[in-house]
Amino acid sequence: MISRRVFYIWAVAVFALAAISPNFSIADKGADVDEIIDEPTVETPKNGVGKGTDDQAVQREEEAIKLDGLSVSEFKQLRESAEKHQFQAEVSRMMKLIINSLYRNKEIFLRELISNASDALDKIRLISLTNSSALAETEELSIKIKADKENHILHITDTGLGMTKQDMINNLGTIARSGTSEFISKLLDSSTSSDQQQDLIGQFGVGFYSAFLVADRVVVTSKHNDDSKQYIWESDSSQFSIVEDPRGPTLLRGTQVSLHLKEEAYDFLEPDTLKKLIQKYSQFINFDILLWQSRTETIEEPVEESEEEKEAEEKKKEEEKKPEEEEEKKEDELEEKKPEEEEGKEEEEKKPKTKMVEKTLWDWQKVNTMKPIWMRKPAEVVEDEYKEFYKSITKDFDEPLGHVHFTAEGEVSFKSILYVPKTLATDAFQNYGKTEDNIKLYVRRVFITDDFQDMLPKYLSFIRGIVDSDDLPLNVSRENLQQHKLLKVIKKKLVRKVLDMLKKIAPEKFDEFWKEYSTNLKLGVMEDPSADPEKQTTLEAYVERMKEKQQGIYYMAGTSREEVENSPFVERLLKKGFEVLYLTEPVDEYCIQSMPEFESKKFQNVAKEGLKLDDGGKSEEQHKLLEEQFKPLCDWLKNKGLNDKIEKAVVSQRLTKSPSALVASSWGWSGNMERIMKSQAYAKARDPSQEFYAKMKKTFEINPRHPVVRELLRRVEEDAEDPVAQSTAHLLFETATLRSGYSLDDQVGFAERIEGILRKTLDLSATAEVEEELEIVEEEESEKKAEEGDDEEAGEQKKQEQEHGEEEEEKKLVVEEEGEEQTPHEEL
Repeated sequence: MISRRVFYIWAVAVFALAAISPNFSIADKGADVDEIIDEPTVETPKNGVGKGTDDQAVQREEEAIKLDGLSVSEFKQLRESAEKHQFQAEVSRMMKLIINSLYRNKEIFLRELISNASDALDKIRLISLTNSSALAETEELSIKIKADKENHILHITDTGLGMTKQDMINNLGTIARSGTSEFISKLLDSSTSSDQQQDLIGQFGVGFYSAFLVADRVVVTSKHNDDSKQYIWESDSSQFSIVEDPRGPTLLRGTQVSLHLKEEAYDFLEPDTLKKLIQKYSQFINFDILLWQSRTETIEEPVEESEEEKEAEEKKKEEEKKPEEEEEKKEDELEEKKPEEEEGKEEEEKKPKTKMVEKTLWDWQKVNTMKPIWMRKPAEVVEDEYKEFYKSITKDFDEPLGHVHFTAEGEVSFKSILYVPKTLATDAFQNYGKTEDNIKLYVRRVFITDDFQDMLPKYLSFIRGIVDSDDLPLNVSRENLQQHKLLKVIKKKLVRKVLDMLKKIAPEKFDEFWKEYSTNLKLGVMEDPSADPEKQTTLEAYVERMKEKQQGIYYMAGTSREEVENSPFVERLLKKGFEVLYLTEPVDEYCIQSMPEFESKKFQNVAKEGLKLDDGGKSEEQHKLLEEQFKPLCDWLKNKGLNDKIEKAVVSQRLTKSPSALVASSWGWSGNMERIMKSQAYAKARDPSQEFYAKMKKTFEINPRHPVVRELLRRVEEDAEDPVAQSTAHLLFETATLRSGYSLDDQVGFAERIEGILRKTLDLSATAEVEEELEIVEEEESEKKAEEGDDEEAGEQKKQEQEHGEEEEEKKLVVEEEGEEQTPHEEL
């Protein structure tokens, strides 16, 4: 508790000191602590209180206290007086960790050692270009591999550059130091071409140690041209030794790596196993790889006869001679020929008897017979070479239906050859989508992997081929790619090339192709996300599907999908097959404007200037011709027809169906943005910034292929004062304004022009006036009065009828009363 209070008091004192101190020094957080920089001085008044804000005071307090409560000066003093030590490591354990954690597969060791040998050969070859004596000891440039089964040793020998004693210490005795990388750095300042430098494979300096995956002891014997002595380096992965070779310079030049194999690695002494690994990983190394192996030949050997067989043979010959002598006497006519026949028989008798025997011979046999034909230009490779190469990588007996050989450049550069097999595999749909073994990835002609699930889409899983790149980023073991993003770039280019190849299949072969692969293509239509226009997409997926010459991410903003889909700005893009992002939410365009690019791809609002479509040289020339042809119309629209309404008039490259469009500048408002800004609830009626953007003149683009535009050009060239041309230009401008998403300033004038068109359509006179209304007020009043009079007469008549009825009733009553009174009198 006491110590905590002391610390608090000490901290408060430091804070107070920092608050009143006008000058102090701080250590830059981004630099080493030893590097001290001066804080700019703060002007203070006479009372000693510095001028500044509260934030500056807090900053000074934070800078005055460093790690563990030490000031900068105290921390510097502490570092100067501290003892320095280096990390210690148990080398044997560290080597085991490095080796076993880097590599998953033991067979990788042969690939790494062959790659090192290839680098050594490339180095001496490059040196020999400027120094002819470099190959004086031996001109042979090869890699030899020999297995000693009796002693369980595998020898890998090359005639490359070799190593001096110091090279062995530096390169073999220092982990992760790459002699190849150092060699390349020396070449950077020389005149060596980049293509020659790219032949060198090594870069990490750890490939050699993969030998300890299969060997418990490694012996390296090497001879360098610059040293008359030959040295032996030996290691068991925990320590190493170097000694002069008592045998002398037996190698002449080069290096021999001898692996004393572990018991579980004896299989690597089998020639068949070694041959298989060489063909898998190092088939396309630039230099010959020779394997010491046996071969069986049938040869003719003399037959050794015993004494008894010789005596029996002589007796047989004597018996054969007796009948011949008798025949000679009888046949005089054949006397001249007999000596010749006898001489021939004697010669045959003198020849020793032979027999055919199968013998096993041991010699050096070349393993990497196939050459990397993808490294050559397509024009230099004949059709038979493509077919032979296909059979070598696929083990297929049939010839392919088609192939494509190309070089891709850009974000990642690579060479590739892709094939369409003649028949679909029988288990193609049982393993649908699995592309293992189909596409093989090489880096500088060294096989890396064929275990890919993303190299091609599922529906193209039948494609076979190779991809070779010089600049793919691999992990240290060279077994995996470091950046998955580059794989997506490769995939996009591969898909494009495959589809182009399928389009170019010969007509006589296409029926055969369709019979085999039609189901795959139909599945591709269903699986391709770009095939569903209603489906949303991500920017990442959009970039993956971008076309090869597409320069940016195209988008169009509007109030609804129907509006943007029918906009004139997307006509040519959709026709050329480009995808356009439809932004239908009000905030979408704001969002895109705050994010200028995605994965190095810039966003392009297709409703603004700057849209460039690379259609090739011929299209560019054709566009220039159209610009010259329509220059009179463009100048007329700018200077006379629409002189106060547009910035300029140009021939459009984005329109295909619409006659014209109104395009905003790069910094101007699109039609969608203008609508949003004008509808803001809190927008000022006279906001200067909004008024500036709203009044910015726009570019009027015309479609040179539209009949209305072509007729307008004809009229302007005939008569620049043509009123029909003037009216048509205004109407074109106003319809383009509406179709481009903007509002009209002169809506009344637009309505009048539309009315004029309606008059012409209905064959009405342009001066025909509207008929005047009839005066119907008095008639209405008379009718009303008449109605009122009729009502009064009807009322009076009804009243009179009512009064008359009442009178009749009264008379009737009087008569009845009189009758009653007269009855008694009559009776009397």
